[in-house]
Amino acid sequence: MAVREALLALLGMGPAYGFALHGGLAERTGGRRAINVGQSYATLERATKAGLIAPAGTTEDGLPLHGLTANGETVVAGWLSGADAPGADPWDESLDRVLIAASLPKVPLSPVLAAERERWLTRLTAADAVAADELAVAEQSEADASSRARLRRLAAAAEAARARAALAWLDEVEAAQASAELAFAPSDVRPKRGRRRSAQPSASA
Repeated sequence: MAVREALLALLGMGPAYGFALHGGLAERTGGRRAINVGQSYATLERATKAGLIAPAGTTEDGLPLHGLTANGETVVAGWLSGADAPGADPWDESLDRVLIAASLPKVPLSPVLAAERERWLTRLTAADAVAADELAVAEQSEADASSRARLRRLAAAAEAARARAALAWLDEVEAAQASAELAFAPSDVRPKRGRRRSAQPSASA
């Protein structure tokens, strides 16, 4: 997951404090993504230093609120339009991006789905072309009918299968959006952090 971009996207709903943002990552990806709370806070700190987040006051009980800057809004817009984080897996990025976008009341989902479809169709075309090229080469030369060549074809077939699965899933998301609203507002309930300390046993008389 592009943790920074996802946290910034959540801030698009308005200022929030760190632990609420941390909990929102898991909540708004349907429970599929949960990261260490320390990673969330470290990411928020780096985003603040980069000018993507700015202090936005405090809660009634004194927790610092984070707000999105204009530069942060630009980063969010780029991520929602399909700019994957460097080194990120396209499958994970697509799933996380679509799920988070679907959950955010202020984000139109249709453009996000359209951009994802275009990218996965491009990947499918490229993977099918690689598989076809490998097969053509193998048919022309016995040397290329080796285990290595077969593995290359299988790798290309896997990429094509993943692209088809992504496209089918995007159709499922669109159908779900059409039948019921997926977006929801931030909860007013304070997320619980850790477990309550158990009561100390009373001393024996």
